[in-house]
Amino acid sequence: MIDRIEAEQLLHNGVVAFNGQRDVITATGADVAEYLHGQVSQAVTSLVAGQSAWTLLLDPQGRIASWMRMTRVADDQFWLDMDAGTGEQALARLERFKLRVDATFMLSTMNVVAVRGPNADPTIAEGTTAVVASLEWPDTAGFDLLGEGAAIPEGVPEADETVLDAFRISLGIPAMGREILEKTIPAELGIVDMSADFTKGCYVGQELVARIDSRGNNTPRSIFRLELESEHSSDIELSLYQAGDEVGHITSLAMWGTGSVALASIKRAADIAAPMTAGASGATVTLKG
Repeated sequence: MIDRIEAEQLLHNGVVAFNGQRDVITATGADVAEYLHGQVSQAVTSLVAGQSAWTLLLDPQGRIASWMRMTRVADDQFWLDMDAGTGEQALARLERFKLRVDATFMLSTMNVVAVRGPNADPTIAEGTTAVVASLEWPDTAGFDLLGEGAAIPEGVPEADETVLDAFRISLGIPAMGREILEKTIPAELGIVDMSADFTKGCYVGQELVARIDSRGNNTPRSIFRLELESEHSSDIELSLYQAGDEVGHITSLAMWGTGSVALASIKRAADIAAPMTAGASGATVTLKG
């Protein structure tokens, strides 16, 4: 297994793989596509077998029950994968409105191999029996191998999964239980454009998403990417201050390069162009947008 610095280099100019787990809901049945189409923010019925898309599963008030990826495995089967440990909530939400439809949902935890970097072309995994799910994160390339047969492609070096989490943070990608909490709304996270189809028609929770979008996506708080001047981990105060006032808090933090990267929930009233410090440590914070 390669070290963190080498893995970071390959994330920018090569290819590297990570072993992990994700919760997966296997959705099957003659009505499953139509049912999901009315439940999630992404267009479902237009997906073809082998195609993936990120989507939001919302409650009726427009709060996030799950941020997941849909992969159409067959005409009557989809795999919905999400952060490990979050599947029970998504399953309960999908079952909540199911009435007289031929759709069955089964939750399991599956092995996943995450392949990342500019050379992460799915052709390097040809012959796999795993489900290949496209990534579609901004500013990077990659794919995931899910389920039985998920194995690191031959010749691709492996790195620790903590480096993958740091990479996620550096790209501004939210995680369930970190940036996405019980009352989080999609517009706070910057993921609506990649997760919602505004032409597909109605779905549960759509009203809030559409209303905030029409008003310029102004929310009381938003998630920002941060860079810190030196390496920090659990030793840093999570609250962020500006001119002595608390203006936000760090939700994810990891070492990256010669310093650290973080995601933080910051109040709309904060001056994002002005300096911030991370609590009593006094660590200088630079916002990256």
